[in-house]
Amino acid sequence: MNEKRLMQVKLATMNFLQFAVWGAYLTSMGRFLDVNQHGDSIGLFYATQGIVSIFFPAIIGMIGDRWIQAQRLYGICHLLSAISMLGAGYFGMGEINMTAMYICFFFGIGFYMSSLSLSYAVAYNALEKQGMDTVKDFPPIRVFGTVGFIISMWCTDLFGFQTTSMQFISSGIIGLILAAYSTLIPKCEINKNLTKKNFAEALGLDAFKLFKQKKMAIFFIFSMFLGVALQITNSWANPFISSFQNIPEYSETFGVKHANILISLSQVSETLCILLIPFFMKKFGIKKVMFIAMISWVMRFAFFGAGDPGSGVWLFILSCIVYGVAFDFFNISGSLFVDKETSHDIRSSAQGLFMLMTNGVGATLGTLGAQAVVNHYVYSQSDPKLIWSGWQTSWYIFAAYALVLAIMFAICFKNTQTEKN
Repeated sequence: MNEKRLMQVKLATMNFLQFAVWGAYLTSMGRFLDVNQHGDSIGLFYATQGIVSIFFPAIIGMIGDRWIQAQRLYGICHLLSAISMLGAGYFGMGEINMTAMYICFFFGIGFYMSSLSLSYAVAYNALEKQGMDTVKDFPPIRVFGTVGFIISMWCTDLFGFQTTSMQFISSGIIGLILAAYSTLIPKCEINKNLTKKNFAEALGLDAFKLFKQKKMAIFFIFSMFLGVALQITNSWANPFISSFQNIPEYSETFGVKHANILISLSQVSETLCILLIPFFMKKFGIKKVMFIAMISWVMRFAFFGAGDPGSGVWLFILSCIVYGVAFDFFNISGSLFVDKETSHDIRSSAQGLFMLMTNGVGATLGTLGAQAVVNHYVYSQSDPKLIWSGWQTSWYIFAAYALVLAIMFAICFKNTQTEKN
């Protein structure tokens, strides 16, 4: 096996484990909280992923740029995250200790989100050292991350972990494996030339200088607004589909019994859509790719609102299919765009900034806002039919938001260089 092929295998394995850690609980945590009478805390737990992303990845990315080799820091993050998730699983057993479980989850997801931004920087560094093209060669590697996520989701479903804290335990175990595996990841260089930098640059705040560029400022701002949509279906798709168990004609349908497996079609679609990114990025540029992602979010939410687990399950399936475009054409393409538009000495910090705007500020606002919508239209009802109607209204509100955002982005964002290419 030549060096390039070996590097691809190493990075593919890293991505597989990276997202298997997340897939163990991301789409089922809401179901666990809902079943255990903590449905009103779903928004808080998913918003926590955004809250910690506001400062964790930026600080960790700064350290990775300047003081600790990024691949070593990556392993440390997974070790600390895994220990914290094991704690969350422990305190979620039996009579749930919500305070202790939340504190453990807070630090677990904080270090995980930091590792997520580092994983991109580490992968791009390794590929470039081998003389490979990140736009062309990274997406096929990233596919294995989605495969890991899907397999982890299925295990959570088939092992009966959707309604228990064992989902956190399994996530922690995978995290420990990845922490050990990180020792095989190629070395990243650090910037030791701190004496020639001012205070802000030494702290890694120079990534924020990107906001001085109009194009980058608009890109990051719209990334934040689109980040609002990222965790909505992860938070409430499982509780939404599972709520049909209280309606007799749907209670025995496959989707109701195995919501996680049905939802995993979204990740299957994601796996296929990742492979389209190199073509779309080169052919259409970041503006059109981002616009396609936004329209896909409109359809993602609208199809959920129109469907049901019975005769309307095909609409759920369509929602899952367009999710691949909605997520990948935003997250992966956005990360590649940031990588191409920033200098090497702030690469980790710039990826951390992108994570901050999307999974940080955006996702926090999105989950807290969506919780308010769901509380008003869904959890205020007791009749199963009215609950269903409340869910429909909620999904249509989310779809309308994505549509307005797409129109505004098409008007405001200009990327002259890419458009000329």
